[in-house]
Amino acid sequence: MAKKSMTEREAKRNKLIQKYNSQRQEIKKRLNNKLTFIQQIELQKELQKLPRNSAPCRRRNRCWKTGRSRGFYKDFGLSRHVLREMSHKCLLPGVKKSSW
Repeated sequence: MAKKSMTEREAKRNKLIQKYNSQRQEIKKRLNNKLTFIQQIELQKELQKLPRNSAPCRRRNRCWKTGRSRGFYKDFGLSRHVLREMSHKCLLPGVKKSSW
């Protein structure tokens, strides 16, 4: 189980990402236009004034059951521990133990 503080911090990041998404996209759209160097620097400063945690790359994938961030399988949304346990209990359709 992940610590409660870590999952709460992640939830706070998600709120900030949604809140500042439109502003960030607007600034990036203006940056893509042909501008002078000075205008580009001004837009970059504007982008840097936004909170760090509002950047989507700061989001971390977490297991929906335990909150674990490491060993995350995107297809299932689970960490490797929970994936193994659930597949042994036949709770994941289409997943079976392979042997060769």
